[in-house]
Amino acid sequence: MAGEIQQGIGRAASVLAVLGASTTGPLRASDIARATGLGTSTTARLLGTLEELGYVTKAADSPSYAIGATILALASEGLNQNPVHRESRAPAQELAQRIGLSVNVGVLDGSSLIYLCHFEGALAPKSHSMIGLRQPLHASALGKCLLLDLDADGLRALLGDEPLPRYTANTITEHAALAAELAVARERGVCMEDQELALGRLGIAAPIRDANARVVAAISISGRLSLMRERDLDVLTEDLIEVADRISVGLGLISAIPSS
Repeated sequence: MAGEIQQGIGRAASVLAVLGASTTGPLRASDIARATGLGTSTTARLLGTLEELGYVTKAADSPSYAIGATILALASEGLNQNPVHRESRAPAQELAQRIGLSVNVGVLDGSSLIYLCHFEGALAPKSHSMIGLRQPLHASALGKCLLLDLDADGLRALLGDEPLPRYTANTITEHAALAAELAVARERGVCMEDQELALGRLGIAAPIRDANARVVAAISISGRLSLMRERDLDVLTEDLIEVADRISVGLGLISAIPSS
């Protein structure tokens, strides 16, 4: 019985994952069945149950399904219960408004980062939210910050032994090069991302620490290359570090961090 329940939960989760990953809007049951590999009748039963619970909703004028209000409510509750989100939301929003660029806060989740906060300044509007999206650790400024506490063995344990995925010609793919980049970042207090995840994008990120001085999150400023190069990066970096420190204090950090 326990195995059947576990299997049912897994199937429901796969349906929700397909709906959440859709880039074309609501999906028909047949599309969901094809994407999950489940039978048509099984998919229809799951969708019926999920619709009753509010986890999915059926589009008004078509037999298609989308993520329901219950999922949105759970996501909101999860964010509000997260101490990093609570402490960083207001400072990150103020920073984005002040500098006019995108400001994001991310945390480690498995071997990737996930966004907890996303705010847009007047110069960096987006038509979608980054909250909940994942990014690779080695190719983003936020991700690199989340690796700052790890030594070479820790990096390999988390990221694996194989060469790291390449996204652009600037992506760091070798473990030794990543370790060297992190060593420099520890000295300057911020991590950089120069067209490593996407061409035409530049970002800087600073670590957020808890009461034990462990890196538990990171905050970044990012924008189009042309916009970022028009700004004084030293001033932006100072502003970012100050906000990261403010959030860290909110999480309980009260002592200086020894230089390694």
